[in-house]
Amino acid sequence: MLLKPNRLAFALTLALATLPAGQVLAQDTADSAEADKSEAAQLGTITVTARKREETLQEVPIAVTAFSAQKLDDFNVEDLSDLDAQVPNLTVYAARGSSSTITAYIRGVGQADPLWGVDPGVGLYMDDVYIARPQGALLDIFDVERIEVLRGPQGSLYGKNTIGGAIKYVSRALDPDLGGSASLTLGTDNQQDLKVGVNVPLGESGWVARFAGANLTRDGYGENIRTGQDVSDKEIVAGRFTLGYIGSDVWNLQFTADSIDDASAVRGAKMLAANRFAPTVLPLDDRYDVRNGMPNINDTTMEGYGLTFNYKINDDWSFKSVTAQRQSDTETNIDFDTLPNIIADVKAFYSDEQFSQEFQVNYDNGGNFTAVGGMYYFKAEAGGTVLNNFFNLSFGNTNGQVDTDSIAFYGEGTYHFNEQWALTLGGRWTSEDKAVDIFNQTFTDATFTVPRATVSDLEDEVSFDNFSPKISLDYQATEDTLLYGLISRGFKSGGFNIRANISAVPASGEPFDDETLTTYELGAKMAFADQSWFLNAAYFYSDYKDIQLSIFTTIPNSNPPAFFGDFTNAGAATVQGVELELFGQLSERWVLQGNLGFLDAEYDEYITAGVNVADQQKFTNAPEFSGALSIQYIHPLANGGEIRSRLGYSYQDKVYPTTDLSEAIAQDGYGLWSGSVIWQVNDQWRVALEGNNLADEEYRTTGYNIAALGILTGFYGPPRTVALTASYQF
Repeated sequence: MLLKPNRLAFALTLALATLPAGQVLAQDTADSAEADKSEAAQLGTITVTARKREETLQEVPIAVTAFSAQKLDDFNVEDLSDLDAQVPNLTVYAARGSSSTITAYIRGVGQADPLWGVDPGVGLYMDDVYIARPQGALLDIFDVERIEVLRGPQGSLYGKNTIGGAIKYVSRALDPDLGGSASLTLGTDNQQDLKVGVNVPLGESGWVARFAGANLTRDGYGENIRTGQDVSDKEIVAGRFTLGYIGSDVWNLQFTADSIDDASAVRGAKMLAANRFAPTVLPLDDRYDVRNGMPNINDTTMEGYGLTFNYKINDDWSFKSVTAQRQSDTETNIDFDTLPNIIADVKAFYSDEQFSQEFQVNYDNGGNFTAVGGMYYFKAEAGGTVLNNFFNLSFGNTNGQVDTDSIAFYGEGTYHFNEQWALTLGGRWTSEDKAVDIFNQTFTDATFTVPRATVSDLEDEVSFDNFSPKISLDYQATEDTLLYGLISRGFKSGGFNIRANISAVPASGEPFDDETLTTYELGAKMAFADQSWFLNAAYFYSDYKDIQLSIFTTIPNSNPPAFFGDFTNAGAATVQGVELELFGQLSERWVLQGNLGFLDAEYDEYITAGVNVADQQKFTNAPEFSGALSIQYIHPLANGGEIRSRLGYSYQDKVYPTTDLSEAIAQDGYGLWSGSVIWQVNDQWRVALEGNNLADEEYRTTGYNIAALGILTGFYGPPRTVALTASYQF
C-alpha cells in the first residue's frame, strides 16, 4: 500500500519524533529527578482490567489503550466520540440525526444501524455492565476514573457483540475519605457545562455514598431557518449515585443508579444536491442549517441500576457478582429530505429493557498460574414503532419487538513457564435465543390509524450457539519489553430484519446469520530510557465471515417510490493492519504522544443477486490510514503548580461511512488541529483554555443517499470550538 504525500509526511513526522529516544538512552538518567519523568512513567503504571483482573497497561498482552482521568482532561475528551483520534483504528461518532446514539467501529468492524434487532459490533461497558442498545450510549465524560479501549475480538472474556473490540467506561471508585470535585465550562455557541462529584463517608460505618452529576448545554451549530429553532445543540442532564460498603478487607458491596436525559434537538444535515422532487430548492450554504418540516424532537432517556459484590474467599480465590438492570426510551423525528416538503418524513419510537447477571471467580496464588472464569446471563426486550410518510401518499410502519435470551460460560487461564514465557488459553461458549414479533403495515393516510395492507406479520425465533477460543503466547524479552502472539475469535449474533417487507421481498423475513471474526495478532510493548519512552505496536490479520450489512433499497414496483432497510450477510473479507502508539519525554519539560493506524480491509466475497461483486465493494468506516500527534510543554511554577501547553493534530484518510458507497457522502482525507493551555494552580484548582478543530475544517461523519427519493445529505462534525474551564477538587 503506497502512502500519499500527506500521509507520508505525517508518518515521517511521527517516526522522526522517536529519534530522541536513542539520545535519552545515552544520557545519564541519574541526573534527572523522578518527578521529571512523571508524565511518561505513569503510562507504565496505569491499572487496567482488560482481562478481568488488575494488570498494568504495559504488561497486559493485548492491544488496549487506556486513558486516566487526567489524560481525558488534558485531551479535552467531552464524550466518547472525542476518543476517535486518540486510539489507532477507532472510529466513533454520533449516529446520523442523533446527538447521543453511538456508532462505533474498531479495525473496520462495527455496526451503523441503530434499529432494534441489530446488534453492535463494538461492545460498550459501563462499570462492567454491557450496554446493549446504542441510543443514549455516546456517553459524556464526568467523574470518571479511566476509559479502556480494547481492540480486536474479545470473545473469550466479553462474549458476543465485542467482535470488533470493547470500550470500557470506569467511573470513579468509592473512597474512605471525604472529597469531591466541581467544574464549570463556558465556551463558544453559549456552551455551559457544570459537572460535580462528591464522595461522602457515612461516619465510621464503612459505608460510603457518592454522587456525580452533569448539566451540559450548548446552543445549536445551526438552525431551522423556517422556525428559528436550534439544531445540533446539546441539552443533557446526567447523574450517577453510588452507595457501597468498603469497610472490610474480605468483602465489599456497591449499588449504583445512573440516568441520562438527552433533550437535545435534532441534528442538522446539509443537503448535498437539490432533491429531484423539489428541484428549485437549492442546498443551503451552512453545513448545519436545515428547513425541516417535522417537529424539532429528538429525546432520549436512559437509566440503569447495578449491584456489585466482591468477596475474598481466601488468599488465592475471589468471587465477584455483577447484577444490572437497564432501560431506555427514544422519540425522534427524522426528516430525511431536510425540507418542508413531505418527501421522506419518519417518526420513530425506540424502547428497550435489559437484565444481566455475571458471576466471576478469580484465582491467583502468587505463583505460576492465574485464572478467571464465570457465567454470564443476559435477557433483553427491544422494540418500537417507526412511522414512514413518503410524499404524503405512501404511509407505512416498522413495528415489532425482539426478545433475546442468552447464557454463556467462560474461562481464561495463564501459565508462566518461567519469568519470560507465559501461555494463555481461554474460551467462551454462548447459547442465545432470539424471538421476533414483526407487524408492519401500510395505511391510508398520515394518521396511521386505518390499515390498507399488512406487508409483514411474522412471529419466529432462531437460536445461535458459538464457541469463541483464544490462545496467547507471551515472551518477556527484557524487563521493559513484552512480545506476544495471539489468536482470538469473536462473534455477533444474527437475528431478523425488523424492517422486513415480506409481501414485496419474501426473503426479507428470513433470519440472517451470526458473523464471526478470527484474528491473528503479533504485538510488542516496549519501554525505553528508564521508562521515559513507551512504544506499543501490533500487527493483526483477521478472517471475517458472514458480515452483517444494513442497506437501504427501493421496494420493487412501488409507486410512488418507497424504500425499506434490507439486511443481509455479505459474505467474507480479510482485514489486516498495523497499530503504533508512542508516548515519551523529549526532555524534562517536553512530552510527545502519538498513534498511527494502517488498515487494509477487502471483501473476498460479496454476493448480490447470485453474483460475487466483492471487487466493487468497500468497507465502511475503515480509513486506510489514521493517526494523531500531540506535543505538550510543561512549565513548573514556583508555588508547586504548573502550566501545561498542548498542540495536537489528527489525520484520517478517505472513508465511506455508508454501505451505498456514495462518493458524494464519502469523506476525503482531512486533518484537525486542537490545543490547550492548562494552569494547574495547585492540588485543588485548575483552569484550562481548550480548543478543538481550530482551523474550522468541514468534514462529514455520515449521511444518506437514497436515490429513489432524491435524497443526498451529509452530517458534519463540530466546527471550531473554544472553551474555558475552571475546576476545583478537595
